[in-house]
Amino acid sequence: MATDNITRTSRLSRWALPVLLTIAVASFVAAIVLPLPWKKTTPEPAPVDAFQVVPFALTERSGRPVSDADLKGKVWVASFVFTRCSGPCPSVTATVARLQSELDLANTPDLRLVTFTVDPDRDTPDELRKYADRYRAHPDHWLFLTGKEKEIHRLAKEGFKLGVSRSTDPNPPAGQEFDHSTRLVVIDKAGRVRSFFDGYQGPSDVDGSRFNAEFARLKETVAALLKE
Repeated sequence: MATDNITRTSRLSRWALPVLLTIAVASFVAAIVLPLPWKKTTPEPAPVDAFQVVPFALTERSGRPVSDADLKGKVWVASFVFTRCSGPCPSVTATVARLQSELDLANTPDLRLVTFTVDPDRDTPDELRKYADRYRAHPDHWLFLTGKEKEIHRLAKEGFKLGVSRSTDPNPPAGQEFDHSTRLVVIDKAGRVRSFFDGYQGPSDVDGSRFNAEFARLKETVAALLKE
């Protein structure tokens, strides 16, 4: 009886060893070939808290009306500035101009850049047209929108979850009349906010590494959404 047990154990060992070895080798190869779950090779374009942009109807620098419905079926990047701004607005708009170039906006029919003014009383369509010309903005694919201040500020707060307000200074210096977010917002083809990005290189980002990483991630996110 003891001899039989030894024989069965020996046979089991001869059978199990190759199987275990095969499993070990397969696991090792998989660990090398497959990406680790915390090292994704592509950005995640849709955060779980994606939300719908509220409806709006505004006026483009050309004088034509533009609404949220006109942007359905397009991926778009939104920004909020004002033309008199003496703070970060020029840097934010320069970032969008860089996007225009590096995303080949003119030849990407499903992509739009949309800049909203937070100072619409001063930023008439004509003022926005002159501002857009300074950045060589595409006349059809990069939109500059104005309207009623109350509506645009509501849109920023409720539609994009961004801060905007008039300056608390009763006599603010010219170009500092408004406080507002400098974030860029990426919206998908269904009109849902999907991601937020830094609009410019902040003073603490001395070498620009953080901003450049954000900018690269922004472009990757837009590219991913265009494929959806």
